[in-house]
Amino acid sequence: MQKPDFNIEEVNKIIRGRRSMFVAQFKENDPIDDIIIEEMLENARWAPTHKLTQPWRFIVYKGEGLKTFGKYQADMYKMRAEKNGTPFLEATYNKFIENPQKASHVIAILMKRSEGIPLMEEISAVAMAVQNMYLTASAHGLAAYWGTGGPTFWPEAREDFGLEGEDMLMGFFYVAKPAVENWPVGKRDNMDEKVAWITE
Repeated sequence: MQKPDFNIEEVNKIIRGRRSMFVAQFKENDPIDDIIIEEMLENARWAPTHKLTQPWRFIVYKGEGLKTFGKYQADMYKMRAEKNGTPFLEATYNKFIENPQKASHVIAILMKRSEGIPLMEEISAVAMAVQNMYLTASAHGLAAYWGTGGPTFWPEAREDFGLEGEDMLMGFFYVAKPAVENWPVGKRDNMDEKVAWITE
């Protein structure tokens, strides 16, 4: 294979221009073409992965599937509140139902554990796959964010998502067309405060 001829200016631009945009910034009822979602997932496939375990797994919710997911997490929230004796908030219940329907697609992010590979490496591989999805979404001018709310850390949800052993549900990636014209401004600390150089 011939050495790729990358455009470093464009690479820098997309990495530094990627942003999270949330439900309040979503354009509702204007779905993204599945071809773009498939492109995001294909780019996720090319993330670094030690020993090619490729631990990422994804479940895509769209159309009526967004209602199914919203009702699922709302009902589980209510069930957990009753079981654990924790406060049940109607507003939270409704938010669980409504927010997925404001997106074009919601993608569940899962990590399938492989024997003999440090857990951190498998988690990192999935995170890098999601970064590839993020960059692809931004390149298309889409609003997207990775959230770890809802069922992410609920033990009761593990079986529903087919998780076993050290498998993990790592959150949900929301994607939509943006309702806002302005791209969010990025905020980062100076790297001089984060990096140490050892030269001898």
